[in-house]
Amino acid sequence: MSSAHPTILFLHGFAESREVWTDFTRDFPDGYRLLMLNLLGHGTNVHDIRDYSMEAQARYVAEQLRQKNVDKALLVCHSMGGYVALAFAERYPELVAGLVLFHSTALPDTDEKKANRDKNIDFVRRHGVEKFMESFIRPLFAPVNREPMREKREFLEEIGKAIPEATITGALEAMKNRPDRTEVLRKAKFPVLFVVGKDDVAVPVESLLTQLTLPDQSHVLLLSNVGHLGYFEAPELTCRAVVDFARLVFNQPY
Repeated sequence: MSSAHPTILFLHGFAESREVWTDFTRDFPDGYRLLMLNLLGHGTNVHDIRDYSMEAQARYVAEQLRQKNVDKALLVCHSMGGYVALAFAERYPELVAGLVLFHSTALPDTDEKKANRDKNIDFVRRHGVEKFMESFIRPLFAPVNREPMREKREFLEEIGKAIPEATITGALEAMKNRPDRTEVLRKAKFPVLFVVGKDDVAVPVESLLTQLTLPDQSHVLLLSNVGHLGYFEAPELTCRAVVDFARLVFNQPY
């Protein structure tokens, strides 16, 4: 038996955990069933993980939805969570009511990006996760937000530092090897919302332009003074956009 309320599933990004959505969903309107998962190797989900691929993550998500009796969900996904969601939508399109790509992309890594993943893997193996997180998070914020949002940055750094080295290196390798999934957007029978930061160094605006027109039903929120972390950098705007999109997806009155 499925839930009486429309389900929204939140998927965090690389080196994050479900806790990144706590403040974002705190004032979410009633009438929705909100689910927040720790992806494989992240948060408390760290036991006996051997496969960090986007496909393995997608299978895990599908199993969690089955266990929770969810027959269709709106997926709200940050960064690597979007890569997982696209793999999920490719394999289980019937389970997707809609998709929010929060600073994410259907494109595979460029050669430059792959080389950077390899450098990061090498850095983690030589210097450890804690040292890596001290330099990894800061550039994800827009320049104007880096000092004012120091508390948020430290919050993300602490989440990242608690993640096992095997997860960090495994996830970096998995992201490096993920395939092009623009065809998932092109074939989507569900609406898609792109949340885009103008100052995003991880997923630059220019790399998304050709993707925005691929779905039949495409919506875009383009944010100034926002980098890769819009749920922290522009929480009111992004939450309102997700709520409005959920109402559209589930055909509810505004």
